[in-house]
Amino acid sequence: MSDLTLTFLGTGTSVGIPMIGCGCETCRSTDPRDNRLRSSLWMQTPEMSWVVDTGPDFRTQCLRAGILHLEAALFTHPHMDHLTGFDDLRRFTVEPDQFMPIFAMPSCLAMLERMFEFAFNGENRYRGYLKPFPKPIHGPFPLGDTWVTPLPVQHGKVETIGYLFTRNERKLCAYFPDAKVIPPESLDALEGVDTLILDALRHTEHPTHMNFAEALAIQARIRPRRTYLTHLQCEIMHSREEPLLPPGVKIAYDGLELTWEK
Repeated sequence: MSDLTLTFLGTGTSVGIPMIGCGCETCRSTDPRDNRLRSSLWMQTPEMSWVVDTGPDFRTQCLRAGILHLEAALFTHPHMDHLTGFDDLRRFTVEPDQFMPIFAMPSCLAMLERMFEFAFNGENRYRGYLKPFPKPIHGPFPLGDTWVTPLPVQHGKVETIGYLFTRNERKLCAYFPDAKVIPPESLDALEGVDTLILDALRHTEHPTHMNFAEALAIQARIRPRRTYLTHLQCEIMHSREEPLLPPGVKIAYDGLELTWEK
């Protein structure tokens, strides 16, 4: 098994692609790379596996990817396209003594606890129910032999983080699905990272997301071995846009799998 395997469960923006009510070329595309569920990751190591964010497509994503076991769920921020599949984690806490560690900033945990009060109130500990174990993030933390570092970003009005994943002192990858600005201290932490995954919503300006030009400026500063653009709107068509990107930069798509060997 690889030291780390990352699967893109979804690479789309908050409305997904194809988008309701849109008849653009991308939304009508027959290229499966243009069919994008809401952004989420599945990460596997020899010790354990976890997901980053559980949007409204989470059940479909688990079935499509064949996810059978999860040992943790991580969250980047409390927007609906990253939270609303939360209750589907119940399939990974079937037994009465099975709990799901939920890693998130305290503000994000507070939102989850309001939205899914029935899961957090301690009254439903039966077989088949979701039994979350809140793990407030206050700094770096381990998942098996992987060190996870939360990195603050600016994204609208909610507290938002990206994640840096390190194994054996190797900065394997960093994930920023929603960001408008990556502050200097977070950029400094990315120095030497192998793979960078960045929000790149579209070409045109957006108030809370990076566009292609802004994401490519981050890539040019950090200069990772490879970069993948995600959280994409239907302005972006895979076959049209990817050939125009700089060397080492690609557009992520649902089901894409990345691996790192020991």
